[in-house]
Amino acid sequence: MLPTLNASYGSSITLEQKTTFAFVILLFIILGVLIVRCFRILLDPYRSMPTSTWADGIDGLEKGQFDYALA
Repeated sequence: MLPTLNASYGSSITLEQKTTFAFVILLFIILGVLIVRCFRILLDPYRSMPTSTWADGIDGLEKGQFDYALA
């Protein structure tokens, strides 16, 4: 009643199933890299940003002109 396990069991997986399995593994690897990158940005958000964008202040804008600069 139970199927016997033999050496030909590994070859019963079709090429389409192997390709799908490899694609899913690749997606999990990409997901893991993205999760690690997001946690690194959350822990230290200013490390990934160049210092010239936040250390120098707002150049060329007077007080009250920031709202127009966003538009």
